[in-house]
Amino acid sequence: MIKHVTSQIINYLSISCVVLFIFSCESDTNTAKDHLVFRYNEHKNIGSLDPAFSKDIADIWATNQLFNGLVQMDNNLKVIPCIAKNWTISEDAKTYNFSLRNDVYFHKHELFGKDSTRTVVATDVAYSLNRLLDKQIASPGSWILNKVDQFNVINDTTFQIKLKQPFPAFLGLLTMKYCSVVPKEIVDFYNSDFRAHPIGTGPFKFKRWEENVKLVFRKNENYFEKDLNGKQLPYLEAVAITFLPDKQSEFMQFAQGNIDFVSGLDASYKDEILTADGKLRASYEKTSRLIRGPYLNTEYLGFNLDSETSETQSKLLRQAINYGFDRKKMMIYLRNGVGIPANGGFIPKGLPGYNATTGFNYKPEKAKQLVEQYKNETGKQNPEITITTIGNYLSFCEYIQRELQKTGLIVNIDVIPAATLKDAKANNKLDLFRASWVADYPDAENYLSLFYSKNFSPNGPNYTHFQNPQFNSWYEQAFTETNPENREQLYSKMDSLVMQEAPIIPLFYDEVVRFTRKNVQHLGINPINLLELKQVKKLKENI
Repeated sequence: MIKHVTSQIINYLSISCVVLFIFSCESDTNTAKDHLVFRYNEHKNIGSLDPAFSKDIADIWATNQLFNGLVQMDNNLKVIPCIAKNWTISEDAKTYNFSLRNDVYFHKHELFGKDSTRTVVATDVAYSLNRLLDKQIASPGSWILNKVDQFNVINDTTFQIKLKQPFPAFLGLLTMKYCSVVPKEIVDFYNSDFRAHPIGTGPFKFKRWEENVKLVFRKNENYFEKDLNGKQLPYLEAVAITFLPDKQSEFMQFAQGNIDFVSGLDASYKDEILTADGKLRASYEKTSRLIRGPYLNTEYLGFNLDSETSETQSKLLRQAINYGFDRKKMMIYLRNGVGIPANGGFIPKGLPGYNATTGFNYKPEKAKQLVEQYKNETGKQNPEITITTIGNYLSFCEYIQRELQKTGLIVNIDVIPAATLKDAKANNKLDLFRASWVADYPDAENYLSLFYSKNFSPNGPNYTHFQNPQFNSWYEQAFTETNPENREQLYSKMDSLVMQEAPIIPLFYDEVVRFTRKNVQHLGINPINLLELKQVKKLKENI
């Protein structure tokens, strides 16, 4: 009876009404218009739809559908045009001139007057970036503009940014959602409530939001980007986001066909869907697709080099630990083969500067030899270390513990809450801690900043308190090097130097893992795990 009534309604309603009906009725998960709607779940919830506060991945995914910036990143981490159709950079690498498109329109809103919209002009860009610097707004993205000297509106379609000093990664910073263009009159009207009434220029426009329940976006009919065949984007009619709070429930919805994709590999379902070597199980091959690729995230253990513990101070033991466990076996046993064993340096695979030969391979005999050398030189016959971690990574630390004890090293594990670990790590209260570094922007400088001596924690991300004059010199040189190949060589040399001193133990470079339904096309994948839906299509069929 319900299906009969639903089909009658679909016959009489327009596409827009159908889309809203789909989201309103929990039972209608498979309708004639299902191929026009992309559904996913956000278990971490969404805090704000204001791009100035797009700090967490959940917020970034949502605002990426609603807003555009001057530039954007393609799936190969190349900066490409967006609202700016092109740009020039001065010879001293400090002045950027952006030429804006004249066909970018804000989403319709009555506050725009009789036309309900207007084109984006350079003053909108200036307002949006200056808004990040407004201390009353308190945007967590204000740091992006630390190296900016001034903004200049040359005319409606020309916007200029001048830097205090050259910074080759600056264009990459501008691709972050913090730098999205927003309309002043709309923000002024809603003030802080702009978070729930977003108006942007993106491929989708805001429709409604029941916080903690459901979020709906609709197709932006005035979107300016087209596909390679000249067809206007996006293809989808709508995006629907639910907020089931746990990953297991989310996966069940995916398995039942109620949502179109799941991101990440959670312990609650990894063995259900993947074999031990990271392949889809036969029971899912007919309905699902696995997409995976490098993710700009390095998981590691870090030493506090300012610790008074002799084991932590010993380069011999730090190297022994790096040699003393098999990263490849660890990934197979604990991650079903998902993730790249970190036998290179700190720079993850996927970024210029990565070098697979920089780091440590599994050499158990070498590890034993280094431990014995430490014992002989110090007279300390029972060297001991303590790894501090959180519960989610206990299995990794226990694996390392078992392997390292074969070398003659006593290993303890201390499990503490995530907030406690974060605070203790920043304030140098731990000898050896588990950590990860996800790129804020796609440039290896972001990773190497963790070893620059002027970035000592708690005022910066150098949690190990590593310092080396040669490293500092190369790091500062990289800021003024505008040739990408030369800069990549500097990055590789810095990474190699860090690994020689071994202030860290790289564990693995993470991978973006996405499971989609078979009828989803062109979802794609990228190393910053950005969700791009403007080119996604769904086949009109039931799986």
